[in-house]
Amino acid sequence: MNDLLTDLYRRLDAYIPDQAWSETLLGVAVLLLGALFVQWGVARVVLYLAHRLLVLTDHADWDHALRRRRAYHNLFYAVPLAVVSLNVDLVPHAEAAATAVGRLAHAAAWVFLFMALRGVLSAWQDTYAATTRAQTRSIKGYIQLGKIALLVVSGVTVVSILVDRSPVLMISGLGALSAVLLLVFKDTLLSLVASTQLTSNDMLRIGDWIEMPQAGADGFVIDIALHTVKVQNWDKTVTTIPTYKLFSESYRNYRQMFESGGRRIKRMLRLDAATVRFLSDQECEALMRFRLLHDYLRAKQEEVSQANRSLGEAAAVPVNRRRLTNIGTFRAYALAYLQQHPEVHREMTMMVRMMEPEPTGIPIEVYCFAAKTAWVDYERIQGDIFDHLLAILPELGLRLYQAPSGADFSAVAAGAARLPPDSRAHGGA
Repeated sequence: MNDLLTDLYRRLDAYIPDQAWSETLLGVAVLLLGALFVQWGVARVVLYLAHRLLVLTDHADWDHALRRRRAYHNLFYAVPLAVVSLNVDLVPHAEAAATAVGRLAHAAAWVFLFMALRGVLSAWQDTYAATTRAQTRSIKGYIQLGKIALLVVSGVTVVSILVDRSPVLMISGLGALSAVLLLVFKDTLLSLVASTQLTSNDMLRIGDWIEMPQAGADGFVIDIALHTVKVQNWDKTVTTIPTYKLFSESYRNYRQMFESGGRRIKRMLRLDAATVRFLSDQECEALMRFRLLHDYLRAKQEEVSQANRSLGEAAAVPVNRRRLTNIGTFRAYALAYLQQHPEVHREMTMMVRMMEPEPTGIPIEVYCFAAKTAWVDYERIQGDIFDHLLAILPELGLRLYQAPSGADFSAVAAGAARLPPDSRAHGGA
């Protein structure tokens, strides 16, 4: 056996060049081939094991995300560089360049390793975004913070390798730059605190409708990141708000409104004060045909009759008697209409109230909650309610206040023009 080995070495030695430069080239070629071979082996093993492990554990989405974010590729690039940095000293006659090449390869290996870890964080964000939890809680801010931490650690590690100093010394040297770092990363630190508070206190979720007039935002939250929150407004524009502003400034969140199942309707009808009057007995009897007013009018008539009987002879004077008004009857009708409406939430506040009279009429406020919170349904319900209430006003002798328009002035002028000259001179008397 020894004779065979000796003969093999003798034969190989015949093909090994004697020149220094040729030995160096041969050593470099062998090193590169070895590095590529190790890379190929690691690639096959890691790919196979990672793929099988993720599939067997029902995490195939992680495998796709890691491939899409090139986490495997960056790891494979780090392997040959690590092999070169560890074995560059074995190249003959290259001691002068071995140190520099080894440091560069070592630093590059760490760079690709950190890039692979960055890809893992991105893959985590992708897989989490596909879950239902992402609709309520976003981890994008934490992912971005992790990437910043990786960038800092990577920078310190690479610089310490290139200058051949301990990373501990590099980190201790950063203490002198703490004031500068705090100034540079001020927005990042503020955003980190704000993002943590927003998430931990459940103050903001993706899909929330928020309104922030000072930032020009009125729409749905579509993205929550470390530094910014994106809001898609109703006109399809996107407003970008710094995250810390959502923690330090006030804004309106409509999430609880959607979760409650009722959306508020608060709108006023301004009635012409000149049309408000008492109802006669004949009018009350005529209004009894209204199903929504029948019970109300019957109970009120009994109450009014009893009150008037207690007045005795004073009840003979109309001004002393209690009488029903058309505006009060209208409020009762509107409330009864809301109470029987199938799309008005009956377990929430519901009322029809009269506000203080104004120069533009007597405000009658309708306050209730629609049983559907979707915008289109809400507007339809609100429109149906006020269509009916506006149409019922003439039945009660009421009229909506409306400022005179140009057509009104034109009609008055045309009527005055048709009067005889003498009548116009005396003011139409």
